[in-house]
Amino acid sequence: MKVLLDIDDDKAIHLLEVLKGLNYVRTEPLSEEKASLISELKAAVSALKDIRAGKKSANVAQSSINELR
Repeated sequence: MKVLLDIDDDKAIHLLEVLKGLNYVRTEPLSEEKASLISELKAAVSALKDIRAGKKSANVAQSSINELR
C-alpha cells in the first residue's frame, strides 16, 4: 500500500525517524515539484468525478485540463 502524508515540517523529522525504524516501511521524500504535480492531478480527477456525477459541466473540466498544460 502506498500512502502520501502531508506533515508540518517541524514534526516530519520525528515521524520519519519512527517510520525508518520499522523494517516493513520504506520512506521516500517528494520534491516540491512532484508534490505540486500530485496535488494538481488530484484536483483534476476530482473535477472529472464531479462532471460524471453531474455536479459540474464539461467546460469547467476543460479549463482544469488547460491549467495542467
